[in-house]
Amino acid sequence: MSRTITSGDLLADRRYAYAQACLDEGDPDAAAEMAEQCLEIAPRFAPAWFLLGRAREARHGRTGRPDDHHAALRAYANALEIDPDDAQGARIALVRIGAGAALTAISPGYVRALFDAYAPRFDRHLVGGLAYRGPDLLVEALDALVGSGTPLGRVIDLGCGTGLVGAALGHRPTHLTGIDLSPRMLAEAARRGGYHRLVEGELVAALAAEAAGGADCVTAADVLIYVGDMVGMLAGAARVLRPGGHLAFTVQSHPGDGWVLGPDARYAHGDPLVRDTLTRSGFTPETLAPAVIRRENGADVAGRIVVARRDGTS
Repeated sequence: MSRTITSGDLLADRRYAYAQACLDEGDPDAAAEMAEQCLEIAPRFAPAWFLLGRAREARHGRTGRPDDHHAALRAYANALEIDPDDAQGARIALVRIGAGAALTAISPGYVRALFDAYAPRFDRHLVGGLAYRGPDLLVEALDALVGSGTPLGRVIDLGCGTGLVGAALGHRPTHLTGIDLSPRMLAEAARRGGYHRLVEGELVAALAAEAAGGADCVTAADVLIYVGDMVGMLAGAARVLRPGGHLAFTVQSHPGDGWVLGPDARYAHGDPLVRDTLTRSGFTPETLAPAVIRRENGADVAGRIVVARRDGTS
């Protein structure tokens, strides 16, 4: 069960619930009215400001009136001012309506809150509902390079979630560390088993705390969809890998260069950017294979399975 969103005031919480129900039923005017009533009681309740922003944004979509657009901007900005960690995703919303920096739109706080709520149904929804095969595809790509069943040594799994990569790797790592922002996802990974060590933390900071040259392989399945600038993660992976070690990850792709924040609130990376960043980070790309990384709204989501070798000799 996801965490209950509460302002600490029962009457405000009821107004918030009514506002959410009105928005779900396609009535942004009623949703905005209820959200405003909630905020009269609990003016520092960030989720209500975010909900008011959604209602005003929906109204602007119908009317095109500048005042509705400005009202949405103010509401989202208030939500972000009250909650700088941005558990609601106000930065993404601001980018969507033409304000804010896309590169930092997906914050660690948003990702943590998203996956804490998502953890109990993650496997069922992602694998069953979205036909997600990222971990299996990563292992197949590694097998093609190092040989099926070959021991992988010390492995660090970035954004390990509920442990799907660990399950796909089986007993091939001699030591498997999982790193994730979400404590609830880590709890699911612990229940699944297979990890020798689980670390809660932001990926770049967590990599910085790992021993230099101590890993033989680093994996990251469906992680870079939440990371626009991949330089920090790739540089961290290069530092912890021994020369000749492998980095295997997935990206959502697009046909151009650079990265884009799509309407699905996920980052997509172009092939030239991936190759260039790998090379500048000390890797030799060995695999950059097209793949369907999941399905959303009945359509395939294009991606790449990437495996690169850490430059240098073992």
